[in-house]
Amino acid sequence: MKTVKKGINKKIFIIAAVVLVLVALLVGAFLVGGVEKSGSVSDELTDAVLHEEKQISLFGWLVNPAAISAFIVTAILLIFAICVRIFAVPRFKEVPGKFQLLIEKLVDFFDNMAKTNSPHSNGFLGCYIFAAGCYICIGTLFELLGVQVTAANGEIVSLPAPLSDINAAIAMGFMSYIVILVGGIVKSGARGLGLALKEFSLPISMSFRLFGALLSGLLVTELVYYTISLSIVLPVIVGVLFTLLHALIQTYVLVVLTATYFGEVTEPHAKKPKVKKAKKAAQAA
Repeated sequence: MKTVKKGINKKIFIIAAVVLVLVALLVGAFLVGGVEKSGSVSDELTDAVLHEEKQISLFGWLVNPAAISAFIVTAILLIFAICVRIFAVPRFKEVPGKFQLLIEKLVDFFDNMAKTNSPHSNGFLGCYIFAAGCYICIGTLFELLGVQVTAANGEIVSLPAPLSDINAAIAMGFMSYIVILVGGIVKSGARGLGLALKEFSLPISMSFRLFGALLSGLLVTELVYYTISLSIVLPVIVGVLFTLLHALIQTYVLVVLTATYFGEVTEPHAKKPKVKKAKKAAQAA
């Protein structure tokens, strides 16, 4: 009993200490005030959506900051995957260590999701949703690093999440739809093609779901920066919370939607016996 009480007291003490620190920081932020921003709120929000003012020069071409983020995130994932395959996988053991256990849990999660939603065809599906889920999650968390680059107009820009650009979100939505469409054609032929084409609005809904969710976090953070004089603490808390929630929620939503629709269009169809043949068989019996 004494040990349990000591554990509870420690937790209460830690929570109280964290709350006191946050309150102290918020009070200090109120006293110090926010940092003045150049430009209006509407200009910043418009540029966050359209990326017309703060573009980056890439080999002489002006591109959106999200495109640079996409290249960096893709390179990080590819390099990490190569390193894991070359250095880590050959050293995996029957009794897994922490890193091996983490990798196996991730693979099992996406593999089980593919098998649950599409039990008849899930080999490629598991690989795709694993890759797409990692890209969405890591790409969303990438903006927390606050990587800064110089725009073509000379201003400093923090690289956003790749999917905060509408073009990247549309590309991800249509890529998922193409996987569903091809899977339906390969596994079910004309029937799978028809089922996939019936969901013609699916790529649009997935694209705008990703774009809207990730952009909302960015816009809320910008509004907090500009409308509340708490640019020391509150924007950081709001930004981190929104980013973490969107990284997990949007990854799960897109993965589940892709796996579910893939399972529907690839489901084998049992042909019903013709009525005439059934009657003849009954008469013969």
